[in-house]
Amino acid sequence: MKRRDFVIKSSLAAAAVSSASPGFAYINKYVGSSAPIRIGVIGTGDRGGGLISVMKDIEGIEVAACCDVIPFRLANGIKRAGDSAKAYTDYRKLLEDKSIDAVLVATPFSTHAQIELDALAAGKHVYGEKTMAKGYDAVLDVVDAAQGNLVFQTGHQYHSSRLYTHVVDLIKDGKIGEITAFECQWNRSGNWRRPVPEPELERMINWRMYREYSGGLTAELCSHQIDFTNWVLGETPSQVFGTGGIDYWKDGRETFDNVHHLFSYPSGVEATFTCLTTNAKDDYQIKVMGDKGTIILDYVNGWFYPEGNYTKKRAEVDGVAGATIPWEAGKGIPFEFTHADPSKQALMDFRDAIKNNSKPISDLKTGANTAICVQMAIDSMLKNEVVKWNPEHSI
Repeated sequence: MKRRDFVIKSSLAAAAVSSASPGFAYINKYVGSSAPIRIGVIGTGDRGGGLISVMKDIEGIEVAACCDVIPFRLANGIKRAGDSAKAYTDYRKLLEDKSIDAVLVATPFSTHAQIELDALAAGKHVYGEKTMAKGYDAVLDVVDAAQGNLVFQTGHQYHSSRLYTHVVDLIKDGKIGEITAFECQWNRSGNWRRPVPEPELERMINWRMYREYSGGLTAELCSHQIDFTNWVLGETPSQVFGTGGIDYWKDGRETFDNVHHLFSYPSGVEATFTCLTTNAKDDYQIKVMGDKGTIILDYVNGWFYPEGNYTKKRAEVDGVAGATIPWEAGKGIPFEFTHADPSKQALMDFRDAIKNNSKPISDLKTGANTAICVQMAIDSMLKNEVVKWNPEHSI
C-alpha cells in the first residue's frame, strides 16, 4: 500500500471511532489532580496480560478496559484487571469510551500502526509496545499523526531502566573511552511457540511465526538492543546486513529461528545482534567495548571491565583503609545500583509524562528510528543484501 493511500484509509477509520480531530485542543486534566489515569489495554496476550499485572501495582494508574479478539485471553485480562474493567472485542468501541485516557497497544506487530493511528485520532495517549510499527510507511504515518500534546511512548522498557540510563551517562562521560564495538545477543532454547487450544487459533496465537503479522526475532527481541545501541551512539546505522534461516525448527513457521545482524554506524562503530532459539548460553547480554574498558549488561545488572592488566587486588578505593573494588569472578566490577523493574519503570514514566505533559524517555522519535532499523534488518535477511539508510526515513 502506498503511503498516501495508507493515510487516507487510516483517516477514514479514525473518523469512524471518534469525532475528535487530530488537531483538537488537548487540556491536561491531570495538572494538580490525584485522579488515576484510566488505561485501556488492547491485546491481553502474554505481554499485554503481564503488563496489566504490573500496572495494578502502580499508583496513579487504573486499568479501566481490556480488549482482545480471543475470548479466553480477554477473560484472563479482565480477571487480572478486576471486574470493574470493561471488556471489548473491538478496539474501536474501546476508543469511543470518553472515560479512557490512554491505551496500551500489545497486539500483533502488523496491527500496531492502525490501532495507534486510530487511538491518536480519538484523543488517547498511547503506549505502543515494541516494535512501534511494521514497515517504513507505517512508521512515518504514525510519526506524522502523533504531533501535538498527546503522549506517545514506545515500549522499549530498557530505555526507562534507571540502570541503563545511568550506564549511558557513564559511557557518554568517557567511562569506557572511545566506543569501538557492540556485541548483543538474546538467546533462548525452545521453539518460541505458544500452546494453541484449537487449531483455528494457530495463526492468531502464534502470529510471531508468520511474516504477514510478524517481524520475527528481530522485531520481538533484537529491537530492544538495537534501540539501546542507537541511544548510546545518538545515531542510526548507515547500513545493515542480516542473515538467518529456518534451520532447526522445521514446523511450518515462516519467520527465522536464528538471526544475525551487523550494523555499521556513521561514527565507525560496528554492532552485532544475534538471536537464537536453539541455545540459551548467556541468555540476554549487551557488551559495549571501548578503548578504556568494557561494560556488560543483562536484564537488570551491569559490570565494568577496565582495559589493561587489572586484578581485584590492585585497585584500591581507599588507600588508608585498604578497601578493594568489589570484583565478581568472571563478571568484573558490578554496578551497585538500586532500580525498579524496567517494565514497571516504563509504565511509571508513561504515567508521569501524561501528568506532567512531558516527553517520555522512550519517545516517538527513538521508537520510530528503531522500527526503521528493524525493517532494514528484515529486508536485508530476506533479500540477502546490504540495506543502506534512506535519508527520507530520517525523523
